[in-house]
Amino acid sequence: MRMRRIASQTRFETVSVLRNGEQLLLSLVFPLGLLVFLAKTPLLAGLDIIDSTTDPLIIAVPGALSLSLASSAFTGQAIATAFDRRYGVLRQLATTPLGTNGLILGKLGAVIMVVLIQFALVFSVAFGLGFRGPIDVLGLVLATVLGTASLLSLGLLMAGTVRAEATLAATNLIWVLMAGVGGLVVAHPGEWGTVVGYLPSGALGDVMRAAIGDGGIDIKAVIVLLVWGLVGTLAARRWFRFE
Repeated sequence: MRMRRIASQTRFETVSVLRNGEQLLLSLVFPLGLLVFLAKTPLLAGLDIIDSTTDPLIIAVPGALSLSLASSAFTGQAIATAFDRRYGVLRQLATTPLGTNGLILGKLGAVIMVVLIQFALVFSVAFGLGFRGPIDVLGLVLATVLGTASLLSLGLLMAGTVRAEATLAATNLIWVLMAGVGGLVVAHPGEWGTVVGYLPSGALGDVMRAAIGDGGIDIKAVIVLLVWGLVGTLAARRWFRFE
């Protein structure tokens, strides 16, 4: 019975995301648009991120995957949970047989389902554009699991402690910063690259680029993501409020 309740909640949360136009724009349209834009324009070569002989898909594919994951696990879930909390939905669900743990597992299941859809679409478009780069499956799995855990826990922490309107503004701003200067889409050189490498966005980008572009595993970035996941989970359990 408990597993059926969690499965039902997962299905409900997944359908809610897929029916929400803003969520679809953030989770699907933007990452796919980024993939095509980086693959078909000389931007990466113009910024000296790659040379003229390197396939831009080596950067575009892991960048689109990382952005997809951040959109669903962090921004999308933080906003949805914050407004559910504001309107009393979380408080009511917490008193049902589903319980708080079932509610959290349902949200996690929904994120996983949406991420799988996102990854399938990104890889389909990438292969259609001619991507044939190396893929380390274990590295991709580690990036997906640890990236989801760290970003989702931090998103829920924000949703459970900050007002809904502030969460909406802050998470969208953070999403832009992660994509632009946070190492999520491209690696940054110098001291700034070192700093963002210890942030969840930079670590996720590093693990994803190592798995997709280099065909390996960035152990340091994996450890950083693991630490952020543990810290975020403990903090969310401690400070998350249903009211």
